[in-house]
Amino acid sequence: MIPKLFQNLILFSHKKLKLKYMKLLFVSLLYLSIIQIATKADDDKPIQIHQMPQQAQEFIQEHFSNCKIALAKAECDFFDKNYEIIFTNGNKIKFDRRGNWKEINCKYTFVPSSIIPPKILQYIINSYPNTTVSKLECNKKYYKIKLSNHLELKFSLKSTLLELNSTNKLL
Repeated sequence: MIPKLFQNLILFSHKKLKLKYMKLLFVSLLYLSIIQIATKADDDKPIQIHQMPQQAQEFIQEHFSNCKIALAKAECDFFDKNYEIIFTNGNKIKFDRRGNWKEINCKYTFVPSSIIPPKILQYIINSYPNTTVSKLECNKKYYKIKLSNHLELKFSLKSTLLELNSTNKLL
């Protein structure tokens, strides 16, 4: 017969072991859930242009009416939904969930001057007369512009130059 003290010790170690396995099972299930959510969060799906916000549709019609759309897609992240348009000439536009443009990338052409804020456009014309804007980004704090001469300019939302960088590896 096993003394009572040893019985309690065996029972205690059994409960401790059971608790350890329960924690391991819980953590494993938590990791699997996170992986499942992460793979579902980066969900891009093709859509029709009429499924985009009205503001995005009007922007495309006003500034890119002569470009043919190759693909329109909705990008669903964790808590956000974005839209992207890819044109047959390689140009891309990204919109937020409301239809405000966030990024315009014109690798083989140039960003229409009608989109660039007037003070920034005037600065570029005066400072870099033989260049075009190949990329334009806008967020809540600044505009970021890439020129055809490989310079990147960063402007405040009030059109004040904040930063100037070269992306050309040879410079």
